[in-house]
Amino acid sequence: MAERTLVIIKPDTIQRHLMGEIISRLERKGLKLVAAKFMQISEQSARRLYAVHKGKPFYEGLVRYISSAPMLVMVWEAEGVIEIIRKIMGATSGYEAQPGTIRGDFGCSVRYNLIHGSDSRESAEREIEIFFHPDEIVEYELADSNWLYGKKD
Repeated sequence: MAERTLVIIKPDTIQRHLMGEIISRLERKGLKLVAAKFMQISEQSARRLYAVHKGKPFYEGLVRYISSAPMLVMVWEAEGVIEIIRKIMGATSGYEAQPGTIRGDFGCSVRYNLIHGSDSRESAEREIEIFFHPDEIVEYELADSNWLYGKKD
C-alpha cells in the first residue's frame, strides 16, 4: 500500500474561498484522495491533533483557531505523499514560503497558514485516526496510475 497522510484545509482557506484551488493542486500533482470530511472540529479534537505543541506559546491560539470555523479534513495517498505535500504546502510562514507553494502564493502569516499536512508517517497515522475510521478510507486505483507512477501491470 502507498503512503497516506492527513491534510487539513484550515478555516482561513475556507473563509477565503481557496478550497478548490488547493484540492486542484494536489490532484494535478497526481495524488489520490481516499477520504474527506467537511467539519468543524471540537476543541477536544483540536487539542488531540496539536498535542505535540502543548506547552508552547502558540498552542492555545492554535487550538482556538483550528476549532473556530469549518475545515476540510482529508486523507491523500501516493508513494512519498508526505514529503510531496510538505513541499507543495511550503514553509509554515506565508511570508517565508517560496512562490509556487500554497503558502507562498496565498499566505501572509504564521497562524493563518491555510493548510496542515502530517510531518511523518507516525504523525500521519495518529492524525488520521483522530478523524477517520478505517472503513471511511476508500481503496481504489486511479485509471492513470501507470502514467503517473511509471507502473506497469
